[in-house]
Amino acid sequence: MTPKEIAPMRTVKIAAASVMMAAALYGCSKGQEAPAQGAPPVTVATPLSQQVVDWDEFTGRFEATRSVDVRARVGGYIQSVHFKDGDFVRQGQLLFTLDPRPAQAALASARAQLAQGQAQLTLARTELARAEGLLASQAVSQAEVDAKRGAVQTAEAAMAAANAAIRARQLDVEFTRVTAPISGRVSDRRVDPGNLIGGGSSAGDVLTTIVSSSPIYFVFDGSEALALKYQRDARNGSAPIRIRLQDETAYDRTGTLDFTDNAIDASSGTIRLRAVVQNADGFLKPGMFGHAQLAGSGGYAAMLVPDAAVVTDGPRKVVYVVAKDGTVGAKPVQLGPVANGLRVVRTGLTPDDRVIINGLQRARPGQKVTAQNGTIKAEEAKADAPVTTAPVASSATFVASAG
Repeated sequence: MTPKEIAPMRTVKIAAASVMMAAALYGCSKGQEAPAQGAPPVTVATPLSQQVVDWDEFTGRFEATRSVDVRARVGGYIQSVHFKDGDFVRQGQLLFTLDPRPAQAALASARAQLAQGQAQLTLARTELARAEGLLASQAVSQAEVDAKRGAVQTAEAAMAAANAAIRARQLDVEFTRVTAPISGRVSDRRVDPGNLIGGGSSAGDVLTTIVSSSPIYFVFDGSEALALKYQRDARNGSAPIRIRLQDETAYDRTGTLDFTDNAIDASSGTIRLRAVVQNADGFLKPGMFGHAQLAGSGGYAAMLVPDAAVVTDGPRKVVYVVAKDGTVGAKPVQLGPVANGLRVVRTGLTPDDRVIINGLQRARPGQKVTAQNGTIKAEEAKADAPVTTAPVASSATFVASAG
C-alpha cells in the first residue's frame, strides 16, 4: 500500500476506537448511578388473643401426709421380720413377730385365776342359799346371811377382774404381732431378730418408720400479701398449683392448695401454705425440694406477643406497629408474665395492631417499611403428668439373721 492509502484506514480505526471507548464510558456512568432505595421488609402480625392464668412462683419441700414410728406395744424378744427394707406395705400387714410364749403363759395364768374365781363364786352362792334357808327357821342370824351375801358379791367382782385380766393378756399375745398402722413406704428395720426390746410406751424402741406415699403434701412459705390474696380467693374454691423437681424443666405435677396456717411468722413476715399432690407411683419422697407455680388469678383474656417484639426505650417498654400506609409507630405497653412462650401485654395494644415480629432491626419510628403478614403462635401446653397405678403391697416374708 501507498502512504496515501494507509492514512485513511488509520483514521477509520481511530474513529472506531473512539466510538467504542465512548460507549464503554457511557455504560460505566449508567452503572454508577444509585437506584432509588425501597422500604425495608418486615414481618407483622396482630397480637394473639388467649385465656391465660398468672402464676406465682415458690420453692418448697414435700412432706408425708402421715408418718408413723413403729413401736411394739409389748416388750420382748424379736423372733422374725416380715418385710424387706423399703417395701410398700398395707395397713394391717405383719411386720415383726415377737416371742409369744411369755404372753401366752401370762394368758394361761389369767385363765386359771378365772377358774379359781368361778369356784369361789359357786361356793359363795351355795352358802348364801343355805343361810337364807336357815334364816327362816331362825337357825342363823341376819348378820350371818348378810355376810354370805357380801361374799357372793366379792366373788362376782373377782370374776369380773379375772375376765378383764384375760382380755389384757389376750391383747399382749396379739401385740406380739407388730402390724403396719398405715399404708405407705416402710424404712429399714432398726432392730434385728434376737434382740430384746422395750414396748408399751412412746419411749419404747422404734422398730422402723412408715410414711404414706399418696397423696403427699407440698409445703412452702408465702408473704402476708399473698396469703391475703389467696384467703380471699378461697371463697371460689382451692387454688391450683403445679410443681417441677430440681432436675425437671416442665411443671408437669399438679395439686391443689388446701391449707393456710393460722398465724403469720412475726420474724419473717411469711405464712406457711400447703398443697396436696397426687403421688400414685410413690416417686415423690418426703424431704424433696420442688419449684411450684401457684395460680395467682383466674383465667382472663390477654393479648400476647413474642418477647423479641418488645423494645426497651429508657424506662419504658414499647412495641413497634405498622400503619396501613407502611409507617412505623412505637406504642408504650405494660407487660405481664410469660404465658405459653409469649409475653402478656396488659395495656397499650389493640387487637387490630400490626406488630413487627421480625425485622425489628430494620425499622425506626416514622420510617416507611414493606409489611409482610406473619402469625404469632403460642407454645403447646404440656399435658398433665401421666396417671400411674399404686404399687402392690409386699407379701413376702423376710427373716433377717441376728447380729
